[in-house]
Amino acid sequence: MIREFRDFVLRGNVLDLAVGIVIGAAFSAIVSSFVADVLTPLLGLLGVPDFTRAVLNVGGAEIRYGLFLNALISFLLVAAAIFFFVVKPMNRLAEARKTELDVTSLTKDCPECLSSIPDGARRCAFCASPQPG
Repeated sequence: MIREFRDFVLRGNVLDLAVGIVIGAAFSAIVSSFVADVLTPLLGLLGVPDFTRAVLNVGGAEIRYGLFLNALISFLLVAAAIFFFVVKPMNRLAEARKTELDVTSLTKDCPECLSSIPDGARRCAFCASPQPG
């Protein structure tokens, strides 16, 4: 049983997951600090108020909708920071590093057998029918 547990823990998936969680937590701290310390103060310059003290009293209950609004604004700022500073640059990098050819633009479908053939083919390699143009 100990050997099975050791094999389970040392499997690549478990170690990859553990590393991912640790890196994710560290990255989360960076993004949270960026939003709280850089982007949120910039909102004050744009006239967006701090809603922390905004409450609504209904009967004896105090509904703190301001905290919800602050959490919503924080979520949108985190999402924007991730999108503009991580996703977009990584997509650009992946597109620049792309080495395979765009096969879909280099092929056409044969009108007789509907097989995918090279765009410049004069005859279909599958059914031997002559190709237009």
